Amino acid sequence: MNTLATIGKYQIQDVLGQGGMGIVYRAFDPAIQRPVAIKTITKSALDPADLQYVLTRFRHEAQAVGRLTHPRIAAIYDYGEDMDLAYIVMELVNGKSLFHHLQGEARFGLKEIGELVRQLLDGLGYAHALGVVHRDIKPSNILINDDGRLKLTDFGIARIDSSTLTQVGEIMGSPGYMSPEQFLGTDIDARGDVYSVGVIAYELLAARRPFIGNNAEVMRQALNERAANPSDFNPKISVQLDWSVHKALAKKREDRFQSAKEFADAFVKGVEASLRQARREPAAGALTDEPTQRIDPKLVQAARMLADLQQARTDAPTQPGMPPAPALAESPIDTTAGKKARILFVDDEERIVTALRSIFRVNYHVFTATNGAEALEFVQKFQPHVVVSDQRMPEMTGVELLRRVKGVAPNTVRMLLTGYSDLAAIVGSINDGEVFRFISKPWDNQEIQKTMAEAAAIALDLAATAATPPIVPDRMEAGVLVIDAQDETFRAVTRLVGGACPVYHAKSLDEGLSQLETHETALIVADIASRSEEIVAAFKLLKQERPEILAIVLTDASDSELVIELINQAQIFRFITKPVNPDLLRQHAQTALIRYQSFKQNPHLTRQHQVAAAGAEGVSQRILARVKSLKSWF
Repeated sequence: MNTLATIGKYQIQDVLGQGGMGIVYRAFDPAIQRPVAIKTITKSALDPADLQYVLTRFRHEAQAVGRLTHPRIAAIYDYGEDMDLAYIVMELVNGKSLFHHLQGEARFGLKEIGELVRQLLDGLGYAHALGVVHRDIKPSNILINDDGRLKLTDFGIARIDSSTLTQVGEIMGSPGYMSPEQFLGTDIDARGDVYSVGVIAYELLAARRPFIGNNAEVMRQALNERAANPSDFNPKISVQLDWSVHKALAKKREDRFQSAKEFADAFVKGVEASLRQARREPAAGALTDEPTQRIDPKLVQAARMLADLQQARTDAPTQPGMPPAPALAESPIDTTAGKKARILFVDDEERIVTALRSIFRVNYHVFTATNGAEALEFVQKFQPHVVVSDQRMPEMTGVELLRRVKGVAPNTVRMLLTGYSDLAAIVGSINDGEVFRFISKPWDNQEIQKTMAEAAAIALDLAATAATPPIVPDRMEAGVLVIDAQDETFRAVTRLVGGACPVYHAKSLDEGLSQLETHETALIVADIASRSEEIVAAFKLLKQERPEILAIVLTDASDSELVIELINQAQIFRFITKPVNPDLLRQHAQTALIRYQSFKQNPHLTRQHQVAAAGAEGVSQRILARVKSLKSWF
């Protein structure tokens, strides 16, 4: 044990910890009369070839944190070197690291977890605002005072915006908590810290990290796999809290929270939702006959209403030898026999959901929610047939909600309701949530009832018919048809998916129809930059006659009305704005090919992509006849 009495002017009192490169001491500053911690590096313990690099990093930590003054960050007071040591004098934290707490199998309550994560993100948000990224967030670098206050420490591999100390390609961090971009050795920004906090939040909630195994296995999972929901390991966790953690753990930085504050706000609200859920969770058998159709703010009231419907069937006389209907806890309610669909409307404006409820309550089982988290809880428990969501809502947009609904209940029919023309949101609703229709506010009552009738009929049909998973061959017979006057898109599609299926090229609509007459086609990729009325009208007709053929539209148009028209009347599968991102094009094309194969094995699934017959404005009678004469390859 080192028996140093002093380091510089500081009086050594005790050893707090010891590592491979040095010792951390408890010490006393006689000039200011305060206790301090001194982190040291013993120069002789380092390989001479590494000495200068390590010392540079050590000084860099002092520089990075020396400019930060925040109650959630352990302050640095001084830096010094002598012949034997380099040392940083820092704030003494009376407590233990989060690592020690977890090693001791400490379990924190939801309130405590919410407060710890909030404090951690508060400190990080301050550091990020000053251009300092930590890059090694892990439990051993998080100290918890005896009074529960958190201190973030060890910025040894932090990056200051102006620093060139770390080069692209250099992998720094602790594998269990590293973001995908850290594993890849690419440039790291504040969103890498957000990811690491997401891992810690997951570990606190689920008592395990999202990815486990050796370093290679953790890296593979972090790059390629989605972690299980924390609620799979802790039933007290709400859907909103699951969502906030998964968003922090997104593989792509642009899909994560873009700031520590965004994550903190969402996480705290998720904790609050979890606590509310725990308070209102009924005991077994406690559901009563209380007539209501609202789930906000009391989701359990919807459960009571549905339980009442279930009880009505359970109490009904059964045929001899027939088992009684299952209890609510055993299976979701199935009302398909009565052809009365369950519809969930999601909007944060009370007047909107009240109006929708009054329109549809006679013909459907209508439920409402005022935010995405409550809606997802309902979807998970009761699997509604149709979900209609507003776009602009607090905490979770409609596009994000419908994307999550698609993952939880893929057979739901999803529609987006909004009162503004945000092209990005409209395109996102198709590409992420695969909406069936786009409904504008204010709506026409007759039109919305017609649309809902279509959606409900399709949803009931999908619910009643099981689908088999698609078997996709190494090379499909059905191909991709590219309609574009230029060759660039055709070459790109051939390069990206040509190994999976044939790729055909047509420079005009006429040529495209000729290809459709002679070749089985799964997907059409068309550039509509010219916004040709003829090709738009042809897409509508094609979806009426051959709904199994999917379409990807490439456009640089900013006309949201045109996009809405194509959604509602032509069921465009995906939109890609120009200039085209090749990775996005490949991803969407591959998804479309798999979907077509699924249609081939389950023809009833095409109903969700079929549109009602409409006028053929802009299409000549010749083209109309050719579209109607196209044969089905199913």
